[in-house]
Amino acid sequence: MSRLITDAAGLAEGARREVETIVRAQFERLLAGMDVVSREEFEAVKEMAAKARSENDALGSRIAALEAKLGGGQP
Repeated sequence: MSRLITDAAGLAEGARREVETIVRAQFERLLAGMDVVSREEFEAVKEMAAKARSENDALGSRIAALEAKLGGGQP
């Protein structure tokens, strides 16, 4: 009886792993079809946007300073 229970538990564990593998494969296929980006790609674009925003702010400050300098000498 003990052997039967042990065999049944092993069979159930094998079935669980097989179902888990199938579900994971279906999920990956679904994500691939949805054209979603990976976390790494998202983080890279996020960093690029932050850098561009910072550079834009710096250039805006430089332009304002130059305009003030040029505007200050005119009547």
